[in-house]
Amino acid sequence: MSVSVMCAASTWRRALALCALAVATLLTGCASGPLSTARDPLEPLNRQVYAFNEGADQLVVKPVATLYREGVPDLVRTGVNNFFSNLGDAWSAVNSALQLRVQDAAENLMRFSVNSVFGLAGVLDIASEANIDRHPADFGSTLARWGVPPGPYLVLPLMGPSTLRDASGVVIDRRFDPLREFESVQDRNTLNVVRLIDTRSNLLRATDLIEGVALDKYSFVRDVYLQRRGVSIEDPPPTEPAGGGQNPTR
Repeated sequence: MSVSVMCAASTWRRALALCALAVATLLTGCASGPLSTARDPLEPLNRQVYAFNEGADQLVVKPVATLYREGVPDLVRTGVNNFFSNLGDAWSAVNSALQLRVQDAAENLMRFSVNSVFGLAGVLDIASEANIDRHPADFGSTLARWGVPPGPYLVLPLMGPSTLRDASGVVIDRRFDPLREFESVQDRNTLNVVRLIDTRSNLLRATDLIEGVALDKYSFVRDVYLQRRGVSIEDPPPTEPAGGGQNPTR
């Protein structure tokens, strides 16, 4: 139960950034053609996993997140989101330091310290009010900084879009998840469930928009993820194989 909940929570944290970027792409008209299908050699398998994840979301996660968004006051939901974002700042500080991004590491650490001490364990986002920037970083971006190539695109069960490199990074991300510091297994599981529901609730409008405009949601999500993830961690753009690089499975 604990592992599956933690994986699901990671799915929707990753998807939150993805959907926000996808919506921005749609609204600004910046979307280009599909990225190189050479980055998705496992497309048939990935599509099956994607369909499984979609089914799990529609059956369980989305309905619960909808009830949460409609039934919990905005002020409470903001505090919950701030709390989990504050925990993320701590791990971002570590990864920024590993990437030798000294200023980013310092600001992430300052955010975590200020919000933990003066923001009621992060429930209040005092750091943002003080104009201290957040610099999200995970171990996948650290591997990229060290020169590890992204590898093929992957859709992970209950974890969504990824690459071979980022999937490897997730193992370290989960090992050092700040929620693991809670001694009570029941408390950890409860917090993971709340984090999952809170993150998914923030995705409701974005995913509804994607469902309304994307003819092939799998391709749309893949292309936006690869493009924006690459830009955010300074990956080189994918290249087409000789002969145009058309994927025979499509």
